[in-house]
Amino acid sequence: MAGRLKGKVALVTAAGQGIGRAIAEAFIAEGAKVIATDADEKKLAGLKAAKRLKLDVRSTKAVEALAKTITKDYGGLDVLANVAGYVHQGTVLECSEQDWDFSFDLNVKSMHRTIKAFVPAMLKKGGGSIVNMSSGVSSIKGLPARYVYGATKAAVIGLTKAVAADFITKGVRCNAICPGTIVSPSFEDRVKAVAKKTGKPLKEVRTAFIGRQPMARLGTAEEVAALAVFLASDESSYITGQPHLVDGGMAL
Repeated sequence: MAGRLKGKVALVTAAGQGIGRAIAEAFIAEGAKVIATDADEKKLAGLKAAKRLKLDVRSTKAVEALAKTITKDYGGLDVLANVAGYVHQGTVLECSEQDWDFSFDLNVKSMHRTIKAFVPAMLKKGGGSIVNMSSGVSSIKGLPARYVYGATKAAVIGLTKAVAADFITKGVRCNAICPGTIVSPSFEDRVKAVAKKTGKPLKEVRTAFIGRQPMARLGTAEEVAALAVFLASDESSYITGQPHLVDGGMAL
């Protein structure tokens, strides 16, 4: 189908690369007016969005300012896709207080900022869809060396359910996507980090990552984006407050 998001105004964070880029491109292809944001504005080059803007989701001031601008220009959002995040690698013994604070600020509090800033206009418009990026590594499944990452993504699921419950009768839906291991620049960064830490060749580390996947392959950003389109669209109008796995069976 085409035009599944026609007429909808959508904001996508971390739209410069990886899953965020794929979601922004999929939303655009389905007819949405996309405001694409990233902490590094240069990464947004080539994206045929209505607006391409630098946004630090760790700044309450910046998020609130953007919300005011979008409300003025578009009357608010129909879709909010919270994609920005960071994967810390390590156990509790390798997680400093700074690591903990940074991970929760970027992975969880950033969503608090955007939801708090954009929901009022959504309510005035009569509803909207919020899509939060969680992970299969969360309250769903634990993996080694994902201590604070798993904690943040579990918190995202809790946040998602709370927002869904608060606005369930007011037209605002909130769902979470829980990817497994997805091909992306951040995945390649993790491969390099593990190779450096263990002294193993990059190819061996990458093969080990793939070997842990039940489908014997990694997922693609486009496969995650397809789910995001569904959750953003009216096709999912009776779905809210749920974590949706796209993990190749990792959580089985």
